[in-house]
Amino acid sequence: MKHLLTTSFLVAAATGAFAQEQGGRLDIVVQPEPPSLMLGLVQNGPTQMVAGHIYESLLRYDTDLQPQPSLAKSWEISEDGLTYTFHLHEGVTWHDGEPFSAEDVVFSADEFLRETHSRLRVSLNYVESITAPDANTVVFQLSEPFGPFINSFEAGTMPIVPKHIYAGTDYANNEMNATPIGTGPFKFEAWEKGSHIHLVKNEDYYLDGKPYLDEVFFRVIPDAASRAVAFETGEADVLPGGSIENWDVARLMEDEDTCSTGEGWEFLAPHSFMWMNNREGPTSDERFRQAVMYAMDREFVRDVVWNGFGKVATGPVSSRTNFYTDDVTDYSHDPDKARALLEEMGYDGEPVRILPLPYGETWQRWAEAVKQNLQEVGIEVEIDSADVAGWNQKTSEWDYDLAFTYLYQYGDPALGTARNYLEDQIEKGSPWNNVEGYRNPELDAKWAEAAVTLGKEERQKLYTEIQQEIVEDAPVAWLLELEFPTLYDCKVQDLVTTAIGVNDGLRDTWIKQ
Repeated sequence: MKHLLTTSFLVAAATGAFAQEQGGRLDIVVQPEPPSLMLGLVQNGPTQMVAGHIYESLLRYDTDLQPQPSLAKSWEISEDGLTYTFHLHEGVTWHDGEPFSAEDVVFSADEFLRETHSRLRVSLNYVESITAPDANTVVFQLSEPFGPFINSFEAGTMPIVPKHIYAGTDYANNEMNATPIGTGPFKFEAWEKGSHIHLVKNEDYYLDGKPYLDEVFFRVIPDAASRAVAFETGEADVLPGGSIENWDVARLMEDEDTCSTGEGWEFLAPHSFMWMNNREGPTSDERFRQAVMYAMDREFVRDVVWNGFGKVATGPVSSRTNFYTDDVTDYSHDPDKARALLEEMGYDGEPVRILPLPYGETWQRWAEAVKQNLQEVGIEVEIDSADVAGWNQKTSEWDYDLAFTYLYQYGDPALGTARNYLEDQIEKGSPWNNVEGYRNPELDAKWAEAAVTLGKEERQKLYTEIQQEIVEDAPVAWLLELEFPTLYDCKVQDLVTTAIGVNDGLRDTWIKQ
């Protein structure tokens, strides 16, 4: 890795066996290429990975999901749980040199993101007002207690955007979307489409001595085998989880110079499923959707397609997050039950289209495995592949029958799960919400009650009831709780220091010479 061998000097170490070293370049694979870097408008995984170093929010979260300072240096929550007061770092500037202030936070949360960010909007429904008593203080006043609210302040959930650039504009068509301006440790330098995204050190970052790296290149390498080769030859230093095919992970981990970690996904707990269009066609019948669940051999997919990296999902809530239950309908592989349900509904053989997630060959193989399972029980299937932009468009416009995706859980069902099943989150034009079109007013009321109920035991009771009913309805086809090992050259230090890993951790990363 010749580009790692740069002249460096030591700075005072904070903790640990080594002193952090200033300087150097880091090359990270990003797969696939992000459709945009404007994090307030687009929340694809690749966008979050790159833009999470350009934009920041008020907090970060450690691997135990405890809040840590980011743009906010401290905060208080009132005893009644209604008032959240954040004290901001002083002397923070935007990458274009303009001063950052509490007014940017108010604009971002109360105007920009209320319009553009469907997932955050669920949490903001509990916010009565957002005010800036002074330039370095922001107060969120809630209408009722909402315990999970403290987990709403990471960069992908509440990215703070510059008011002086976006106020009064057409957000989606603002020309600055192509050259994002944030407050983060790295500044946007260049984007050579199909090749790389180049970020450079923010010399005016408000944390003294950080970031340590001079520059970061997010490398776009379309072919999975070539990404693995780039890592082996030292052209890439980091392979984030999911950037190479699963069968290459174990092989690369055998190299003594390769380090790996499964940390950095605690906050996200990626949960894969297929949206099933509840509006029309065979997928509008819950018996057909149940048949799809019984038809799939998810254990085979976990063991063969995902090389054991994952756990079969039992419903909408991950076993790795709060308020999970496995006391739900068991959809273990049972082709006979699938056939019986199809016969009961009078399925006439109308073909359905599967839209794979365009994140590599593993997802294409997964779609082919599902196609085979469904055809074995008499469901005709067509695979309708698309690139990332095409996938975004097709899911946004509800132009699919079954569509692969995965959902981030964000530590609490009220933050990461409910949005995919609430009727008020059905919004054409967004691929980040209730895309399947599921409607259940009684469950909507129960989701709302569970979100504001005080006491873990009572919340567990409500979420157990929700999971039991929704799994019976099968509005989507739950697949796997995904595991994404991150591989990196062992010279790279402190790569994963938060619960979202490489999505916001590079301000702490350094290279050991």
